[in-house]
Amino acid sequence: MKFIGIRKKEAGKFITRYDITYETADKKEKIYEIISRNQNMETLESLHRDQPDSVVIIATDENNEKILVNKEFRMAVGDWVYNFPAGLIDPGEEPEESARRELWEETGLELYEINDFIGPSYSAVGFSNEVNVCVVGKARGAFRPSTSTVEEIEPGWYTKEEIRRLLGTQRFAARTQAYCYLWSRE
Repeated sequence: MKFIGIRKKEAGKFITRYDITYETADKKEKIYEIISRNQNMETLESLHRDQPDSVVIIATDENNEKILVNKEFRMAVGDWVYNFPAGLIDPGEEPEESARRELWEETGLELYEINDFIGPSYSAVGFSNEVNVCVVGKARGAFRPSTSTVEEIEPGWYTKEEIRRLLGTQRFAARTQAYCYLWSRE
């Protein structure tokens, strides 16, 4: 494929839509639609994201017997979806700061131990260049409602058996589904 150009179509508060024009191997011109957190892309190089936009928190309880998963109403699908706590990295924040803040905002829990980072990875490589990192650790505390009135979140601790049952009956975000499947089979 040969990159021809990129054109901004519409800017929103959090994402911007672009058309990427390219030429295929058989010399046909095509347009690929994407969304990005970057509001000013003009070149092929600007599609590449080095800094993560968001964090995903993968947390277990203090005994490593349960995993934390949010049941969250997601407007994009008009339904409840099981997903790891996650959120945008604020300007000037390091990913571990964002992970602690987002976890507290969404669940009321404290991310008291960070054991690993997974990433960077793309959230939805088929239509976005958003980059995130996964922060892996342990959380504790008592659940409380989200600090945001625009999010409907029901956090929960789940055993491996409970996760296996949910995987067979409920909708999950893809990354959460894959990780939970492997975790529940350990």
